[in-house]
Amino acid sequence: MSFRENIETAAGRITDFLKDKEQATSWQIKTALHLSSSVMFMALGLLIAAGKAEAEPDGLNYKITKK
Repeated sequence: MSFRENIETAAGRITDFLKDKEQATSWQIKTALHLSSSVMFMALGLLIAAGKAEAEPDGLNYKITKK
């Protein structure tokens, strides 16, 4: 699997994780899906750029909301 495919797969997993939730913190996503920080943040960036998620600072984490 290429690095880009890894990011896209992580984005899909994050989307699935958020389906049942109003929002989750970046830490909850990272630990629940066993993602490295770099892969998680790149996948979140992909989702935000595509208009599928929003992020807002929350202390050391970010609140991620699906759109």
